[in-house]
Amino acid sequence: MAQAKKGSATIAENRKARHDYFVLETYEAGIELVGTEVKSIRQGGVNLKDSWISIDDGEAYIKQMHISPYEKGNIFNRDPLRERRLLMHKREILKLFGQIKQEGLTLIPLSLYFKGSRVKVSVGVCRGKKLYDKRDDMAKKSAQRNIDREIKERNQ
Repeated sequence: MAQAKKGSATIAENRKARHDYFVLETYEAGIELVGTEVKSIRQGGVNLKDSWISIDDGEAYIKQMHISPYEKGNIFNRDPLRERRLLMHKREILKLFGQIKQEGLTLIPLSLYFKGSRVKVSVGVCRGKKLYDKRDDMAKKSAQRNIDREIKERNQ
């Protein structure tokens, strides 16, 4: 586990989000979980890959986030793909709702991490990338890799 901030440890990261979207803003939100889900998250049984966030009736929900069932949870385990409510201030939710509706943006969970003993979600306000944007990013990464490789070879 990589250290993100002082007192917090990253559990899972949505790497595909940065590949498919431009991240314009980030917010921190709590998440409503059941005890066996927290135990499963501590074991690393979470996947953010295809998840997104929707706002329904003034509340934010994270959808398609897969939390594996806890092995020793028997009857207390819940559905791995159930909707989970995000804990944010009402003003923040209404601001995000306005941005999504007017500007055609999307809310994507970027990472899941512990802050103290609580599980937090980093929520990104994102705009989708076109295919040529993705190609441009890959070309820049490739060029930077080649530059780094040349510098390393010349220094040795």
